[in-house]
Amino acid sequence: MMTNGVVQANIFGIKDWVTPYKIAVLALLYEMATTKPMALLDRRRLNKLILPLQQGSDLTFEQFLKTVEECCPLMVEAVKRRLFLMADRELQDMEHFFAILPSAFSDSEAFKTSVVGLFMRQMLLAYNKLSFSQVYKLYRSLQQYSQRGGRLTSNEDTKIFFLYQTFNNDENKAMKPAKLQDELNNILKFNPDFAEAHYLSYLNSMRVQDIYISTHSLLHYFDRLILSGGEGKSSGDEGYGRSLRYAVLNLATLHCRFGHYQQADLALQEAIRIAQEANDHVCLQHCLSWLYTLEQMKGSDSVVLTEDSVKMAAHFCLPYLASLGIQSLVQQGALHGMSANKLLDALRGTDIMHWKQSLSELIDISLAQTASIWRMYGKSTMARQQAQLLLNMNSLEPVNFGVQQNNTEPFAIALCHLAELHAEQGLYGAVSDIIKHLKQQFPPHTQHAKLWMLSDLKIQFEKAMNDGRYHLAEPYVTAISALNTTEGLYRKAQLLKALNQTSEASKILQRVQNLSEKSKNTEMIIRVMLATAELHWDSSGFATALPLLLQALALARQHNLQSLESETILHLAFTQLMLGIPEQALALVQDVLECVLAHGSVLDKARALLLTARCQAMLAVSAPEEQRMHAVELAVQTLGESAVYFSHLNCKLRLREVYYLQARLHHSLGNIQERNKSALLFRLLNQELPPATNMAVPQL
Repeated sequence: MMTNGVVQANIFGIKDWVTPYKIAVLALLYEMATTKPMALLDRRRLNKLILPLQQGSDLTFEQFLKTVEECCPLMVEAVKRRLFLMADRELQDMEHFFAILPSAFSDSEAFKTSVVGLFMRQMLLAYNKLSFSQVYKLYRSLQQYSQRGGRLTSNEDTKIFFLYQTFNNDENKAMKPAKLQDELNNILKFNPDFAEAHYLSYLNSMRVQDIYISTHSLLHYFDRLILSGGEGKSSGDEGYGRSLRYAVLNLATLHCRFGHYQQADLALQEAIRIAQEANDHVCLQHCLSWLYTLEQMKGSDSVVLTEDSVKMAAHFCLPYLASLGIQSLVQQGALHGMSANKLLDALRGTDIMHWKQSLSELIDISLAQTASIWRMYGKSTMARQQAQLLLNMNSLEPVNFGVQQNNTEPFAIALCHLAELHAEQGLYGAVSDIIKHLKQQFPPHTQHAKLWMLSDLKIQFEKAMNDGRYHLAEPYVTAISALNTTEGLYRKAQLLKALNQTSEASKILQRVQNLSEKSKNTEMIIRVMLATAELHWDSSGFATALPLLLQALALARQHNLQSLESETILHLAFTQLMLGIPEQALALVQDVLECVLAHGSVLDKARALLLTARCQAMLAVSAPEEQRMHAVELAVQTLGESAVYFSHLNCKLRLREVYYLQARLHHSLGNIQERNKSALLFRLLNQELPPATNMAVPQL
């Protein structure tokens, strides 16, 4: 299976492992079957004890004997005698015990149908599959177990299993990475050849993105599998051969995650080679899935590879991998401007399969992806609906210990979407609650913590910029850059532009443009064009911004990015207004005003209304005398609506501009009291704002 980008072989098959503790349980069952005269009450107690013993975790020798003694003191002596006969003599005594074990139950119907019988047959089958070296290792473990009564290699297996299960299902209840690593180091100190402990150390290191320890542990896992004997061959459907193939694949995914594309490609080719030798189609399909993922990460076109992967996965009846491929194709289609209806139709087809086969993880991914698509296309209401739908779903597959799968990447993405959408509406109290929940659900050391960290920093940056507190925004730029270079540079350019450092802002925007074109980030390319156009407004004039804005508009329409299309049209309208063409400017604003009010952020709504009021006020100057008064009143009303939105965001710089225009318009209407009120509010804000912003030119 694949969890959080890590392909995991079934290396923790605890039920089929023969351990010294389970040999002790088998000895108890054997003595119960061969000891005829036994008190009825004692037999009842022992019968009730058997199921917890065989299904629970391994106990130390003393704990096991004490548990049996509480039920039947006579039985504990027989079990001790049986175990000591095996441990204190030779290996052949343990072999003899497993040889005579079935004879004690040959006439029992329970041996064929009961849970106890199933347990015994599993243990016999697992024992018979062991190589000689493994049998000898088990015998030595039994000697240590019965003589010292401590937790030894066999019990370390169980301990590793529960450590793995805990951190794989619920990060909040798992050990902290450092503490878990200490536990693993203690285990490896006494048993450095314990392959599974090295594998768990690899997974634990991946949680904190520690490339050195994760690579070191995974390579040690390789070595221990190979040194374990003949089972280290790459062929075979089960055992170490299968684990080895997936270990090579995990090495490739590790390099992918850390951006080592050449090493990842070499590891993938090796995994493909040994999977072909073993005729392992499932492993080959995992390799193909990572191959197209690697091409995407390198910025190459991987559509053909992805389509081949989907076809082959469908051919070999691997719905999980086929669905992942389709979802990858949908993501690539969205980035290339495919229409929303085609993408959603493709996702709907896979969703039917997910529900039929109860693939809850893929249902979650599909909902998160749908929310992202709607948001990218500028439909914030639909994005919010999909995110809420995901968060209100109960997982179809509750994981062990009653934990629901709500700490996965889709849930993190959905919560981040909701946080950013609430921030866009100025609901910072709700944002604080969402971020607080994200911090609890995805602690800073966990794999997906980067998602909420970046969202939180972007929200705080925008809030500081809206408040005009640029000195508070600067530290957020540095923090954002540490998580995402492109996003950090873009916001640095925004900050420099606000501080009227246009030349430095222009240089940084050029760097962002180059990075975005390399990564084919169309959204960022358009945003850079809009920001560059704003720099033209401040320096070379409004006319020079028109070609850039028209180019951005064509790109937004080509990729169906409605939100960016509306924003670009507002920029064009503002440019035309400043060039003295208010009629065309107002027509452009009215074309997108409904969309902005329905799906835009509070800031977008406020800016659109402010621009509308400016156009109305400028048109009122040239309007006939009988219509002029009504036109000015309409502009005042629109300014009032804009002021409500700006106040909601505490956007003082824009509020100052609104109050100035209101005062002028009220003066022309002869509303002296309203004029004085607006003028006073303007004066107070003008005194409060930093000097650098007092001489700012009009902006959208």
